[in-house]
Parts: sequence; structure tokens; C-alpha cells
Amino acid sequence: MYGAPVDLSFKYISSLADAHLEEPSSGLRPLKRNSQKKYLSRSLRLNNNNITDLHDLQRTISHFLAEPSQLAWLDLSFNSITNIEQVLCELRELRVLYLHGNSIYILSEVDKLGILPHLHTITLHGNVIETNKAYRNRVISALPGLKMMDFSAVTQQERVLAKIWHHSNNRRN
Repeated sequence: MYGAPVDLSFKYISSLADAHLEEPSSGLRPLKRNSQKKYLSRSLRLNNNNITDLHDLQRTISHFLAEPSQLAWLDLSFNSITNIEQVLCELRELRVLYLHGNSIYILSEVDKLGILPHLHTITLHGNVIETNKAYRNRVISALPGLKMMDFSAVTQQERVLAKIWHHSNNRRN
């Protein structure tokens, strides 16, 4: 079915346009390709690089993956991303998104991801937004389908607290 992740981590990529010049690292499982030399994978690792923006993300995904619309797992951790760009909201099959260790500083940016119907796992720790007292409540409230956040299960009690937080916050505004 679908193979190993396409791994472009630790490649010193600063612009996603540069990613096209890279050859993915080979892991324990071999990467499988189709007749057009595109990878049969639903996972893409772009972690531990110097990426600041995601303007060429769709082009990068299409360059490497045989079925770009089926991307389910994206690792953008440990880069220099400052905001959640609209291009992430276009990844309709995305289930797992790693954004930890970046420079996201506006907590409301997370709200944009609420449009993703299958997103169940996200990491955002190690960003400036983590210092906000409402951090976990806000993320759980914005992404009601979450099962895991920052490598920790989202409990039923947290869902209830996030709902209460959301209602009391919206009343004040």
C-alpha cells in the first residue's frame, strides 16, 4: 500500500523550492516509487531544517508524492516557521501535523486548522504560543477532533474544560 515516509529532514533546507534538489534519506524501510519516479508514501518529513515559510509546500508535496492529495502525516518540527499558513488548511487528508520547535507566536493561528476534517494529532510545544495560559484549552477547543496534543492524549476532562473555557471566553468578547 503506502511506503515509508519521504524524509527530507536535516538537509539544511531554507526554502521549500530548494527541497526539490534534495534526495530523500533512506530509512529502514525502502522508499517505493511509481513509474513517474514519485514516491508511494502518505508521509513527508521536513523537520530540522531552516524553513521560514510554506509558500511552495503544495509544489514540494506534488514533486515528491505520487498522490499528493493523500498526504496524511507532515513533520515540520524544528524549523523557523512563524505562522500557520493557509496552504496547511488545504491538506484535507492530513491526520498528523508536527509543528513543535518553531516560532509560532500568535495562538489564534491554530484556529485555521479547525477546517481539517481528519486532523487528530498535533504538536505545537516549543513555540512561543506555549507560554500563553490558555494554550492547551485554546488548541483543544479549536481542534475538537484531536486525540493527541504535544505527544500527550487529550482526555475527556480536557475536552469539557476546553468547552467551558471557549464559552466563557466568547461571552466576554
